[in-house]
Amino acid sequence: MAEKEITMSTKYDPKSVESNRYQYWLDGKFFEATSDPEKQPYTIVIPPPNVTGKLHLGHAWDTTLQDIVTRMKRMQGYDVLWLPGMDHAGIATQAKVEEKLRNEGKTRYDLGREKFVEETWKWKEEYASHIRAQWAKLGLGLDYSRERFTLDEGLSKAVREVFVTLYKKGLIYRGEYIINWDPATKTALSDIEVIYKDVQGAFYHMRYPLADGSGHIEIATTRPETMLGDTAVAVHPEDERYKHLIGKKVILPITGREIPIVGDDYVDMEFGSGAVKITPAHDPNDFEIGNRHDLERILIMNPDGTMNEKAGKYEGMDRFECRKQIVKDLQEEGVLFKIEDHMHSVGHSERSGAVVEPYLSTQWFVKMQPLADAAVELQKSADEKVNFVPDRFEKTYLHWMENIRDWCISRQLWWGHRIPAWYHKETGEVYVDHEPPSDIENWEQDSDVLDTWFSSALWPFSTMGWPETESPDYQRFYPTDVLVTGYDIIFFWVSRMIFQGLEFTGKRPFKDVLIHGLVRDAQGRKMSKSLGNGVDPMEVIDQYGADSLRYFLSTGSSPGQDLRYSTEKVEATWNFANKIWNASRFALMNMAGLTYEEIDLSGGKSVADKWILTRLNETIETVTKLAEKYEFGEVGRVLYNFIWDDFCDWYIEMAKLPLYGEDEAAKKTTRSILAYVLDNTMRLLHPFMPFITEEIWQNLPHEGESITVAKWPEVRTDLTDTEAAEEMRLLVDIIRAVRNIRAEVNTPMSKQIKLHIKAKDANIQGQLEKNRAYLERFCNPSELVIATEMEAADKAMTAVVTGAELILPLEGLINVEEEIKRLEKELDKWNKEVERVQKKLSNQGFIAKAPANVIEEERKKEADYLEKRSTVEARISDLRG
Repeated sequence: MAEKEITMSTKYDPKSVESNRYQYWLDGKFFEATSDPEKQPYTIVIPPPNVTGKLHLGHAWDTTLQDIVTRMKRMQGYDVLWLPGMDHAGIATQAKVEEKLRNEGKTRYDLGREKFVEETWKWKEEYASHIRAQWAKLGLGLDYSRERFTLDEGLSKAVREVFVTLYKKGLIYRGEYIINWDPATKTALSDIEVIYKDVQGAFYHMRYPLADGSGHIEIATTRPETMLGDTAVAVHPEDERYKHLIGKKVILPITGREIPIVGDDYVDMEFGSGAVKITPAHDPNDFEIGNRHDLERILIMNPDGTMNEKAGKYEGMDRFECRKQIVKDLQEEGVLFKIEDHMHSVGHSERSGAVVEPYLSTQWFVKMQPLADAAVELQKSADEKVNFVPDRFEKTYLHWMENIRDWCISRQLWWGHRIPAWYHKETGEVYVDHEPPSDIENWEQDSDVLDTWFSSALWPFSTMGWPETESPDYQRFYPTDVLVTGYDIIFFWVSRMIFQGLEFTGKRPFKDVLIHGLVRDAQGRKMSKSLGNGVDPMEVIDQYGADSLRYFLSTGSSPGQDLRYSTEKVEATWNFANKIWNASRFALMNMAGLTYEEIDLSGGKSVADKWILTRLNETIETVTKLAEKYEFGEVGRVLYNFIWDDFCDWYIEMAKLPLYGEDEAAKKTTRSILAYVLDNTMRLLHPFMPFITEEIWQNLPHEGESITVAKWPEVRTDLTDTEAAEEMRLLVDIIRAVRNIRAEVNTPMSKQIKLHIKAKDANIQGQLEKNRAYLERFCNPSELVIATEMEAADKAMTAVVTGAELILPLEGLINVEEEIKRLEKELDKWNKEVERVQKKLSNQGFIAKAPANVIEEERKKEADYLEKRSTVEARISDLRG
C-alpha cells in the first residue's frame, strides 16, 4: 500500500466530516444485501415512518439503534439486509391533505375520490423525499434497492391475499357492532386508537315514570342526550327492590315511548340506584344487553355527531348542544332531579382529538381469538418464541393478547387499501376476492379502506415478496432477526405482526424485539407541540453533527427505559468526538507514512505498549458481549473510558517518549501499535459514530474500501499481557497520586519535587525501576528514590497505593498539623472500607450464597484496605513524632 497523505483538518468540524460521506457509501453499495451464499443472512425491517411530516427524535433514536446493530453485523461478516420503507398512514395522511385542500378553499368531495387519491400520492412523494434526506443526514445504512411502501403494488397484493384468506376461513366478518366513532374524521377507530383522558363531567339523576302510574324508577347517566335512543331499563334479577318490576314498562320522558324493564346479571346492584338505562345503539355494554333481550337498536346521531331524525325536535343539533337543551327540558318536566359533579375517563380520537362516540355501525372485523391463541401458544416454545428485550414487556404483550377483542378493520377514508368486497346492486349479495366480479357493472365495491395497521402487520414478510413464497428475498431473509421499536406500539403493531406472521408464514416474524422508551425533555415531560418542548433532530445535527446526536441517543439509557434529552449531554458527546479527532490526528501525524504492510507488533514492547494492547483486547471482548445483548448504554460507557482515559490521556502521552526519542526500533513499534489500536478502536466505535470513524479510518493505513465493510475486531490472545497491565496500573496510580498531592498544595507540574517511593517488596521495586522513565516524565521529580526500606521524612505529603507508599518531602510547602488532619480523614476512609468489607465477610448469608471468586475478591479488598490503613496510621504516628 502506498504512503498515505494525511487529509484530516486541524479542527474537528462535523459538517465537513459528514458532508458527501453518505453518498460515498451509497455509491459503493456498501449497504446493499449481496445474497452471497457464503454469508449468513441478517435482517431488520425498518418500522415504516408515516408520510405525514418530518422525523422526530423518537425516529432518530429508533433508527440509530437499528443502524448500530446492522453496521456491527455487517462488519461481523453477515449478509445484512436493513430494509427501508414508509407507511401510507391512512387517517393521518388524509387529514393532512384535506387540511391542505381547505387552505385552498376545497374539500375532497370537490375533487372526487380518484383525483383526491392522486393528490395524496403527490403528497406522499414530496414527504418521502424529505424522509430519505433525513435518513441520509443520520447516516443510516439502508438498502434502498429494496425500499417498500405500504400502498405499493406488491404490498397491495399481500393485503388482498390476507383479507380474502381470512374471510374464507371465517376470520373476517361484517357485522353491526358498537364501534369507536370519530365524528370529526367520520371514521371508525380501533380500541387502541382511542386515548382516554380524565374530564370533569356530571352524573344526571332522572326518574322514569312507570307506565301503570304506580311510581317511578331512578337512573343516572353521564350522557343524557342518549336517552332518546333508550329501549329498556335494566335491573339485576335478584335485586329485591326491583324484582317485582321486571316485565313492566316505563314511559321514556320527552319521547313518551313505553320501554320495558328487564332483568340482567350485568347490572351492579351496589352501584347508584341499581337501575340503568339501556341504549343498545350507543353503548357497547348496552349493545350486549340488547342482544340478550332482543331490544330494538335506535341510532339517534349522524356520523358527524349531530342528532338525526330519530332525535325528534333535537334533530340537527350538535350532540353537546343537544345535551344542554335536553337537560333544561328534563328539569322543566321535573324528571331530572339532581346533577352531581363527576370526574370520569372519556375516550378521545388519537388523530383528531374529538370525543369518541360509541356508535352502532356496520363494519368489517377480524375474529381475533383463534389468531391470538396461536400467538400466545408460540410464547411457550423456548426455541420459537419471540424474545422481548427487556423480557418484562412479554407480560405486557401477553396480557393484551389474552384479553383480546375483535379488531374493527374498516375505515371510512379514501386513502388506503380499498376493501376487496363488492355488493350486488340488486340482491345485496357480498362478493370477496382478489379481483372484482367479471360482470362488474352489476356490482359496487365497498367504499371503505382497511385500517393502516392491517397492512403494517404484514410488513416483515410482505416486503420480502410474499405471497410469492418462492421469492428469493423471502426465502433468504425471512424471518427477520430483530425488530426495534418503542413500547408505545406493542399493541398497535408488534402484536399484530406476530399473529399475522404466524398465521400466514407459520413462523415468528422476528427472533428478538428490542424495546426502547420515549424521548422526554430534560424535566422528564413528554415532548409535545402544546408544551413547545419538541426538538428537531436535524437542527441538532446542524449544530453538533450526526455522530454526537447518535452517540447520545444510543448510550443515554438502558433497554426499555425512557430517555431524557439534554443539549448539554449532546455537547459533551461533541467534546468526546473532538477528543477522538485530536488524538487521532496526533497519532496519524506521528506515523510518518507507515503503510498497512509495515505494521509490526512483534518488536520489543514497553509496559505501556503491552498494557494498551491488553486493554484493547478487554474492550473488544466486553463491547462485543454487551452489544450482542443490546446493552448499548454500557457499550458507550466502556468505549468512552477506553478511548478518553486509556488511549488519549495515558497511552498517547506515554507514546511521546519513544516517538520523540532516539530509539528507532521503539519508534517503529510505537507507530505500529498506535495504528493497530486506533484502527480497531475506530471499528468498535463505527456503528455508533459512522462519519468520524470513516474519516479517521480512511487516513489510517488499512485494507479495504470502507470501514463499513471492515472486519469487526477480534481478541488476539497473543497480545494480552496481564502482568504488564498490573505494572501499568501501579504506574498510573502513582502518577495520579502525585498529581493529586501537587494539586492539594498548589505545586504546578512544572516545579520539580522530591519523590520517594517505598515499594512493598523487591518485585515491585524492580517494576518501578524498569519504568523509571515514565515516573520521571510524568511526576517531574528533582530526586526519585525507589526502595523497599527508607527513613520516614519529618515533613512530607504522603499517599498510599496498592503495593507502594509515596513520600513527597515538601519542606516549606506543608503545614504538619494540616497534613495530620488530612491523614486522619484518609484513615477514617480506610476504617470505613475495612468495616464494610469485614461486615460483608462475616455475613454467613453472603458466604453461603456468593460464588467463590466473588468471596475471594472481597478477601483481597480486605487485605488491601488493612494494609493501606496500617500505612496511614504509621505516617500519622511519624508526623506526631
